[in-house]
Amino acid sequence: MDLTTYSQQLRQHIQGDYSGMFREAGGNMPYPFLVPGSDQYSDVLWDWDSWLSDVALRQILLESENPDAAAHVLKYEQGCVLNFLSYGGMDGWVPILIERGLEVDRPARIFEENMHKPVLAQHAAFITQQCGDAEWLRGKMYFLLTFLNNYASHHRHESGLFYWQTDRMIGVDNDPCTFYRPAKSSGSLFLNCLMLRELEAAAYLCDELQLDEVGLNLRQDAESLKAAVQEHCWDERDGYFYNVDLNLLPVDHTAWLHSGYPRHWNTLIQRIGVWTGFMALWAGIATPEQAERIVHEHYRNEKTFNAPFGVRSLSKMEKMYSIRASGNPSSWLGPVWGIVNYMTFRGLVKYGFTSDARSLAEKTIALFGRDLERFGALHEYYQPENGEPILNRGFQNWNYLVLNMIAWLEDRDVVAEF
Repeated sequence: MDLTTYSQQLRQHIQGDYSGMFREAGGNMPYPFLVPGSDQYSDVLWDWDSWLSDVALRQILLESENPDAAAHVLKYEQGCVLNFLSYGGMDGWVPILIERGLEVDRPARIFEENMHKPVLAQHAAFITQQCGDAEWLRGKMYFLLTFLNNYASHHRHESGLFYWQTDRMIGVDNDPCTFYRPAKSSGSLFLNCLMLRELEAAAYLCDELQLDEVGLNLRQDAESLKAAVQEHCWDERDGYFYNVDLNLLPVDHTAWLHSGYPRHWNTLIQRIGVWTGFMALWAGIATPEQAERIVHEHYRNEKTFNAPFGVRSLSKMEKMYSIRASGNPSSWLGPVWGIVNYMTFRGLVKYGFTSDARSLAEKTIALFGRDLERFGALHEYYQPENGEPILNRGFQNWNYLVLNMIAWLEDRDVVAEF
């Protein structure tokens, strides 16, 4: 079947599905909210899932040409952020998920565990751009700022990079640069790209709320982080951005051993080909020259990332490469994910690689279109070579973002994340 037909069928399928995403307030959810799909998510509010599902939802509403629908959805969008911030406080801890009817799992040592990914300000900024007013956030803005302070005070290395506390609930579950590695050792590129955009989004919100000096401080912090990623994660030899290892023994300046020339580096680059290197384009970190190398040497390389149905989540050249099904953790060791294709696509668009972006959008439409045609639903992730679904029939979530890619291909108005 041709891509035009697949696009029409996907649009029709998504338009018919999205209404199941809405949940009303109640219990431990003081505000109405969105779940990332109508079938599988029950009453669970997730961190980056709610953000990206909302980006797709706004594209759905834009194409529905129903202004009343957009007005109706606003309280559910805002509720995603406000529910999370309802659990905020002076310590800045915010949960990764909230499940209705269950007590929120607050760790005993909150500064030694992962928390909500740094997408909270990005979601709030996206919503503010949609409605044109940030006043809905003012009462909770303090807790958003303490959330960022928590990250800066307890999740940041001397190099200036942010790190995961553990390998628990990191989004890209079994990324080998973090999975089964020591606590506080992973200077994750995925995390740092999200954090850069989070700081920029928070600065935008401060501008909207006339918190000018706070916004200036956040922008300076963002510039510092961008410089740290450039310094520690860019590998000139390979022309790619990598995760880095922070698990180094401290230098004892009082000891005689090694005192003649102790180490002068505080990170070690991990030359493992993870798709998150393309996140440096999405986040706007790469220089134009770096982006050219990333696309030419890595994105277009069929031996590593470039597959017939999208972007492999791990380079095929890596010894850890595997596309076997896994649900706990979800597998990011090579399978194609809709969100990997989308984030890479957005980076290609941002840096002007139009033909590459078009090709990736077309691959994604073909992947999901074939799936929908054969199984009547989409799946969580896929085999890179033949597009066969691997796991979780009925997965929706960020797969809905294919609609944003279709709109870009058709030269329609496109809703994009902040």
